[in-house]
Amino acid sequence: MARKRENGPGGLLVVDKPAGFTSHDVVAKLRGMARTRRVGHAGTLDPMATGVLVIGTEKATRLLGHLALTDKQYVASVRLGQDTVTEDAESEFTATAGAAGLTREAVDAGVGKLTGELMQVPSKVSAVKVDGKRAYARVREGEEVELAARPVTVSSFQVLEMREDTAEDGTPVTDLLVSVVCSSGTYVRALARDLGAGLGTGGHLTALRRTRVGPYGLDGARTLDELQEHVDKEAPLPLLPLGEAAAAAFPRWDVDEEQARLIGNGAQLRMPAAHGEGSGPVAVFGPGDRFVALVSEAKGRAKSLAVFV
Repeated sequence: MARKRENGPGGLLVVDKPAGFTSHDVVAKLRGMARTRRVGHAGTLDPMATGVLVIGTEKATRLLGHLALTDKQYVASVRLGQDTVTEDAESEFTATAGAAGLTREAVDAGVGKLTGELMQVPSKVSAVKVDGKRAYARVREGEEVELAARPVTVSSFQVLEMREDTAEDGTPVTDLLVSVVCSSGTYVRALARDLGAGLGTGGHLTALRRTRVGPYGLDGARTLDELQEHVDKEAPLPLLPLGEAAAAAFPRWDVDEEQARLIGNGAQLRMPAAHGEGSGPVAVFGPGDRFVALVSEAKGRAKSLAVFV
């Protein structure tokens, strides 16, 4: 009989998601490995995408919604010259304008227009709801979907490589390898679509790899196979403890024992000026490096987002 694992307070795992898995597939795998139902993820990755997926177990699941709001970094492959239904390589073409003679100067100019604060129309195969139903579900059923533009920030959009090629149907195309740093809610496939539209060539995403979510990058990520090895050896999963996870992702506020007790009980203490309006979630630590709560500023006082003591 398998030895029962003591789950404890839980923590974070940075998983290198493989292609072909949904984010929910990874959560399901980790529920089995960690032997707990309390598993979640911070920020969905499409099945075709690979890379950083931040997983939380037990109490750490209460951090995930706040971690999902941090910035993200991607490396992506974009094909200019063809449009597709799903704005990626996993569906049929809707147009094949081609991209013969496209210059690097024109591409860089197009990328520049898609950098900074933008109003972006989400991908039609996103999880955005339209009249209570996910957009991707409507598209798969053959419906035409119109989504409203929303504000996003693309901090960096750089072309790393550019080469001409010919698609299987003979269309002259241009393939790009790009790096993107963006805010939560930004769709990289929509950047590929809009870049192609701006250049008059059409465009779609052919590969996507997330390399960072907030402070968590591929250098600290484990594959599902590596995590399974821990389970097979009946070794604890390499969880990042709650306190370390919070300290890495959020500004820190150290308080004394009495303040820690009050915040743990929901008291709204006055916050230091350094953590004033607009600073976002703040991790509160008591004596002994004890993680107490995640709070935000509200009229100069600490409003509890999640308490961990």
